[in-house]
Amino acid sequence: MDIYSTAISDVKIVKPARFSDHRGFFSEVFNLEKFARVGIRLNFVQDNTSLSVEPGTVRGLHFQSQPFAQAKLIRVGQGRILDVAVDIRRSSPTFGQHVAVELSAENGLQLLVPEGFAHGFCTLEANTEVIYKVTNYYSSAHDHGLAWDDPVLSIAWPVTHESAVLSEKDRCHSRLADLPHYFD
Repeated sequence: MDIYSTAISDVKIVKPARFSDHRGFFSEVFNLEKFARVGIRLNFVQDNTSLSVEPGTVRGLHFQSQPFAQAKLIRVGQGRILDVAVDIRRSSPTFGQHVAVELSAENGLQLLVPEGFAHGFCTLEANTEVIYKVTNYYSSAHDHGLAWDDPVLSIAWPVTHESAVLSEKDRCHSRLADLPHYFD
């Protein structure tokens, strides 16, 4: 398992080893001890799965505030996504900046998103399944969002505002300038 820093050093790309033969492959996608060896000490408490039927489905940008803030480890079981993490920590030198990585069932990459980041993705194929671990339980009272299409974020989404498939909830999130100071 290889773990790489991104342009925002707190966001990591995790590349599990794959062992392939005529039957397919085997891959260890998470190992607490291997993460700890490189200084990543997280206690994942819940696994989530989402299935997006249509390509161009945008989910996010989501986060939970304290005391229910979550770090996430995201991977794709089927299909492909553009996965995005936006730094919303006001005191961070990378506040408002983002990392965008293509994750797919084929490339096997994972994205480790720490607390203090809004997270979202856009599906690039039909019937895309996203699987992710989180470090805290879901709390509807602490569930928030950031506008996925806020122009100040300069995210190169593969869809337009008009073509994105969104939930009603994801159409109404605040822009970065209007976001309360959840993470200082």
